[in-house]
Parts: sequence; structure tokens; C-alpha cells
Amino acid sequence: MKLLDNNANEDDIVAFLQERNLPVDEIQASQLAKEILQTRPVEGFLTISNALQWRLQYRRVITQAGAITGLERII
Repeated sequence: MKLLDNNANEDDIVAFLQERNLPVDEIQASQLAKEILQTRPVEGFLTISNALQWRLQYRRVITQAGAITGLERII
């Protein structure tokens, strides 16, 4: 994590988390920042549920309806 490589403090990490729009309040973000400072996270991958993937795909189709030939808005 580049923030830790650049000697980030708790406030820097909280700001980073808030910029990513994580669904946490300030207290939770502060707790996460403290944990990140104590235990450097291992790089990994974030996955989302199949239900969320379907919703995101359908949202994309709905927003493109009418703008792409063959895709018509019904609603």
C-alpha cells in the first residue's frame, strides 16, 4: 500500500477510505485506519455478490436503452 510506504498517518488513511466511498462512518473508518497501521494489508482482490453483479449489469443496460441500436427503453 503506497500510503504506508509514504509513512501515512491515521488521518491520511481515513481520508483515503472516505474517497473510496466505503459504507463506513467516521468511527469505523478510524478503526480500520488503526488496524491498517498495525497490520499491513496483503494485496488481494475484491469481489461482489452475484446479485449485485446482475443489478449493476441491468443498470448499465437501462442507461444505454435508446442510445444503442436494438436496445429500446420499455419503461
